[in-house]
This record gives sequence, structure tokens and C-alpha cells, in this order.
Amino acid sequence: MTKCIFCQVAEGNASSDIVYQDDSLVAFNDINPEAPTHILIIPRRHISSLDLATEEDVDLLGKMIFLATKLAREKSLSDGYRLVVNNGAKAGQTIDHLHFHLLGGRHFSWPPG
Repeated sequence: MTKCIFCQVAEGNASSDIVYQDDSLVAFNDINPEAPTHILIIPRRHISSLDLATEEDVDLLGKMIFLATKLAREKSLSDGYRLVVNNGAKAGQTIDHLHFHLLGGRHFSWPPG
């Protein structure tokens, strides 16, 4: 079975502009940015979607959110940023590997599109 592109990024087998990595997470710049800052935060372990996260993943999910706030500070997004999780095709999830989008550096309208 072929590993998804985000698993390949996490393993270092696919090209990416990594901005952070540790034993459980990898963060990298999106190749099709929707904002001046657009970073994807992924777990190294494959979880297909937020719906498939389990109670055992609670610490990992918290770590992902905390990393987003750390990266937002490092990128000087003190005037605001958005953290997005698309869950399923109808919500816009195009890669079946859990990922958070950290977006900032421009004004965002509400509701989102």
C-alpha cells in the first residue's frame, strides 16, 4: 500500500519546506498557500481524519494546537490568525491524513467560504 503524501513528508521522503519537527509532529509551509502564512501541522502517525482520532490521541491533538500558537507567535501573527481542520471531503479535506491549517497575515471574513 502506498503511503499518503503527508506520511511521506513526515518520514522525510517527500520534498517540503519544514518549519518545525519533533518525535510526534511535523509542520511545513503549504505548497498552495491561501494566506501569506499558511502552515500545515500534521502528526507523524497516520490518522486519516479528526473523526478517526481516539481518546488516546487527546494529548497529540492538544500538542498540535499548542504548536499552532507557538508558530503563530514566531510568525508575528499577533493581530490574528485562523486554525482550521477540514474533516471529510464535503468540508474540503483533500489529503486523508489529519492536518491543521495555520493561516495568517491577512484579513479573514466570516463566515468562511
